[in-house]
Amino acid sequence: MRIAVLLILSAVSARAQLPENPGRPFRLENFEPRAASSQPDELHNDSANCKLVGNWPFGPSYSLALDSARDLVFLGSGGGVYVLDVSDSTNPVKLSEAIHTTGLAYSFCLQGDRLFIAANPAGLEIWDVSAAASPALLGRLATPGSANGVAVAGNHAYVAAYDSGLRVIDVSDPQDPLEVGHCQTAGSALGLTVAGGYAYVAARDSGLRVIDISDPQDPLEVGHCETPGLASGVAVAGNHAYVADDSSGLRVIDVSDPQVPHEVGQYNTPGHARAVTVNGHAYIADRDSGLRVVDISNPQNPQEVGRYNIPAYANYVAAAGSSAYVAYGGRGLRVVGVSIPSSPTEVGHYDAPGYASGVAVAGNYAYVTCEPSLLWAIDISNPQNPEQVGNCSLPGSTRGLTVDGSFVYVADYDSGLRIVDVSDPQNPQEVGHCATPDVAEAVEVMDSLAFVTDFVSGLRVIDVSDPQNPQEVGHYDTPGSAIGLAVAGSYAYVVARESGLRVIDISNPQNPQEVGHYDTPDQASGVAVVGDYAYVADYWSGLRVVDISNPQDPQEVGHFDTPGSTRSLAVAGGYAYVADGGPGLRVVDISDPRNPREVGYYDTPGYAFDVEFDGSRAYVADYWSGLQLIEFLGPGIEEMRSGEVGTKSVLPAIIRGILFVQPSLLSLPASLHAVDGRKVLDLKPYANDVSRLAPGVYFVRAEGARARRVTVLP
Repeated sequence: MRIAVLLILSAVSARAQLPENPGRPFRLENFEPRAASSQPDELHNDSANCKLVGNWPFGPSYSLALDSARDLVFLGSGGGVYVLDVSDSTNPVKLSEAIHTTGLAYSFCLQGDRLFIAANPAGLEIWDVSAAASPALLGRLATPGSANGVAVAGNHAYVAAYDSGLRVIDVSDPQDPLEVGHCQTAGSALGLTVAGGYAYVAARDSGLRVIDISDPQDPLEVGHCETPGLASGVAVAGNHAYVADDSSGLRVIDVSDPQVPHEVGQYNTPGHARAVTVNGHAYIADRDSGLRVVDISNPQNPQEVGRYNIPAYANYVAAAGSSAYVAYGGRGLRVVGVSIPSSPTEVGHYDAPGYASGVAVAGNYAYVTCEPSLLWAIDISNPQNPEQVGNCSLPGSTRGLTVDGSFVYVADYDSGLRIVDVSDPQNPQEVGHCATPDVAEAVEVMDSLAFVTDFVSGLRVIDVSDPQNPQEVGHYDTPGSAIGLAVAGSYAYVVARESGLRVIDISNPQNPQEVGHYDTPDQASGVAVVGDYAYVADYWSGLRVVDISNPQDPQEVGHFDTPGSTRSLAVAGGYAYVADGGPGLRVVDISDPRNPREVGYYDTPGYAFDVEFDGSRAYVADYWSGLQLIEFLGPGIEEMRSGEVGTKSVLPAIIRGILFVQPSLLSLPASLHAVDGRKVLDLKPYANDVSRLAPGVYFVRAEGARARRVTVLP
C-alpha cells in the first residue's frame, strides 16, 4: 500500500478568470473550468470546519465517450457522468447517474469495460463500467496541473495536465494507478490522442506537440507544429493530425514524419473549434456554431459539406456509423444523424442540467435552476445521495427562484417571471407567467405578491394570487441594476450592483417608494435581512453588514472581505453562509455584527453561485457542479497546521495508510475520532496504521488541545 501525505492548497489562484460583473454581462461564455494548479490537488476539496454531506454534481457537458458495441454513451455533466442507452437514438435512456467525479468530468477514454476520466482539476479516475447500470470506482490518482485530457494505450494512461504537460500513468493495476513518467510540454496541454507509438498533444498557444512514448517512463518530444489559434483538441487518421484550433478552426497537419510535422490544409469554422473526431469526414464541435461536417478526402483542401446549429455550446463530438454524438454545454447530449453528410439532422437528445445558478429548498426537495433553461427537482430526503426526480423546461435563462406552497417562482431572465406547479415534484409543470420589461434576476414572494428584480427596470410587484394569471400591480425604477432582493415587513431591500442597497417601502404595493439607500464599495449582488441588519454580498468587497434599524438612513457597521467574488448569501443562527464564487462556501460568524469573522469554508468543485440554508446544512448551487450539500461543523474544529500530525507540509492532513505522529509536536495521549465523536483509534508515537478505517474525515483529540482534522483516503 502506498503512503501519501499531500498538501491541499487553496484553489483561489488556480481558478480560471472570473467574470468582472455579477449582472447582465455574466453569461456562460465568461467561464471555463479551473486552470492548472502547480501541485497535485488530491481527491478531496480544501475545507475548514465544514464537510461535504452529499451532492448532485451534474452540470454542463464537456465531453462524452461512445461504446458502439453496447449502444452506450457516457455523458460528462459537471462533476458526474450519465450512462445512456442509445440503442434507440431517438430516445436516449438514462441507465445510471452513479459516477460522481472529483472535479469536472472533462475528458474520457473508454477501453473495454473501463472508463478513464480526466477529472478537472483533480486527476485521473478509473471506473469499471462492465455493468452499465452500476458502474464502480476502481482507482484514482491526483496529477500535478489540471487534468484536461486522457488517452490510453496498453497498460498506460496519458493525461494532458495543462501547465504540467503530459503525465504517463501505469494502470496495469487499476486500483493502484502509478505515475511512471512525464514530459513537460510548451504551452498548456489541453487535449491529446495516442497513435503509432506517439502522443499528439494539443497544447493551446503552443500548437501540436508530438511525443515519442515508446518508453513510457521517458517520453520525449520529437516534433511540433505551431498553430495560429489555441489548440484544444486533436484526432489522428492516417498520416494526418486534425487539430481543433479555437478561433482558427480546423488545421490539418502532415505527421508522416513525426519529427517534422507541418500544416498542409485548414478550414476556418465560424466560431471556436473545441474538438474534432474523424469518421470518414471530420466532425468538429464548434463552440458557437454547433456541429460542422468537413470533407477531408483532400487534406490539403478540406471543405465543409454540412452543419447543424444548436443554440448552446458544442464542446465535444464523437461519431460512429450514421450518427454524431455532441456534448452541448448546457444542453447535454444531442444525437445528430449524418447518413447524409450535407444534411445533418437532430434525431434525439438527452437534457443534462447545465449551469446551476439558483437553489431553493422546501421539505424533502431542493429546486435548482440551471442555465440555460431548466428547473430541476432534487429529492434530498437522503442528503448523502440526492437524486433528480423531475425537471421543467422554461423559455428564458433561469436565474433566481423561491418556493411558496406548491409553487416555484422563477426569475427567468428575458422571459420574466415563470410560475411552476411542483405539487408533483416528479412532474413539475409551468402554470403561469408574467413578462417583465428587462431581465428578471431574482424573486421573493410574500402575501400573494411576487417581488422581482428586473435589472435596469428595477423592482416589479406582481400579484400571484391566481398563479395561472399573474399580473403586475406596481413597480419602482431603482438606480443602477437591480439584481437581488430580500423582503421583510413593509420593505423590500434591493441590491442594485453599482448603486448598492436600496430600501423600498412596499406597504402600498401599487406604489412602492424608495426611503433610503446605502452605497456599497463594489457591486452589490445579494442580500439577506435578519432583525435590524441587512447582510450584503458585495462581489469583490465581500460581506457588508448594514444597520437598517432606521430604514431611511441605513449605515454600514461591519464588513468581512472574503477571498472570492461574493454573489449571494443565507443567514441563520448567527452565521452568514456566503456563496463566494471560486473559493466556494464561506461561513462567517456574525454574532457581533460589527466584527464578522470567518469560521469555516468549503471549496466547492467549481464556482459557488447561490446558497440556501435549511437549519442543518447549506445547499450550494455550484455553477459547474450542480448542487453541493455542506454541513458546518462548528468553530471548535481547526485544520491541522504544519507539523502537528504527519509531515511538516500538511495543510490540512490528507493521508492514506499511515498517520504519522511526531511526539514533540503533538501532546500524547491522543486519539482519533469519527465525525460523530466516536473514538476509533488510540494514537501512539510515530506510525499509526489507519488502512482499515473507512475513508473520510476524522479528528485528532489530545488533552488540553483543540480538535484537529485529518482526512483518510481509500
